Amino acid sequence: MAEELELQTPWLRLAARAWGPLNGFPVLAVHGWLDNAASFDALAPLLPGIRLVAVDLTGHGRSDHRPPGVPYHFVDFIADLVAAVDALGWDRFALLGHSLGGGLVSLMSAALPERVIQVAMIEGLGPPTSDPADGPADLRKAIEQMNALPRKRPPIYPSVDAAIQARCEASGLSWSAASTLVARGLQAVGEGYGWRTDPRLRFVSPLYLSEPQILAYMERIQAPALLICGANGYLVKRAYMQERYARIVQLTVHILPGGHHPHLEDPQPCADVLKPFFAAAITA
Repeated sequence: MAEELELQTPWLRLAARAWGPLNGFPVLAVHGWLDNAASFDALAPLLPGIRLVAVDLTGHGRSDHRPPGVPYHFVDFIADLVAAVDALGWDRFALLGHSLGGGLVSLMSAALPERVIQVAMIEGLGPPTSDPADGPADLRKAIEQMNALPRKRPPIYPSVDAAIQARCEASGLSWSAASTLVARGLQAVGEGYGWRTDPRLRFVSPLYLSEPQILAYMERIQAPALLICGANGYLVKRAYMQERYARIVQLTVHILPGGHHPHLEDPQPCADVLKPFFAAAITA
C-alpha cells in the first residue's frame, strides 16, 4: 500500500507517493511529462527492500504550480528534486526516472556525483534539444504563449471515462495504464473534470540546452547507470542518443518489449532488471 507524502521545500510544496520500509534503500522516482507519481504504482511493489518515493513534479499531479508568469524550464525541476531529497533527509540516494524524469535524473546525477549512488532511467536520457538557429523563434513563441494564457480555457470532460479515453488517444497507453495516471491527474471542475497539470507545461521552452552541453553532463555521470528502453519506444528511434550513451562511463542498456511506458504497462520485466541493479548497491 502506497503512502501519501507532502514535502515542503523552501519555495513550494511537492506531493509524493512512497512504498517500502523507512529504512529501505532510498530511491527517488521521477515521472514523465504530463504524468504523475502514480506512474510507479505498478512497479514499486515489485522492488522489495527499497524505500521508493515518487514525487509529483512541480505543476503535475497534486504538487504546487509555479507562480504566475514563471515558465517551466527543464533545469528548474532539478532544483525542486534536490529540495525534495533534502526534505526527506536523504544525504545519499539512488535515482529512477521515466521519460522527462529520466532526463532530469541523468543531469541531477551529473551535478551531484557525491550524493547519487546509482541512477536508473526508463525511456529518457538527458533533455530534448533544439536547433540553435531556432532559439529566437522559440523565445518569441514562449512569450506569446505566456501572454495568451489568461484567454485560454482548458478542456473539460463530461466524465472520468472521457478523460481516460483522451489520454489513451494522446499517448497510446492502454486503458488500464491511462486509468492509473488519470486517477491522480484529474480533478472535478464544475459538473465535469479537468486536468490538475499546469497548462504552462505544454508551452515551448524559452531556452534549450545544446547537444554539446548535454554531452558534457553525460560525461560527468560517475554513478553506475542503467537505461531501460522499450523496443517500440522513443529512444531506439533517435540516432543522436547513441552519442549520449557513449559518454556515460558506467552505463548498461536493456531493451525490453513494449513502448514508452514499459514500467506501467508491463512492470515485471523492468523489475527483473532493476532489482539486481539496486541490489548491487545495497550489498556493497
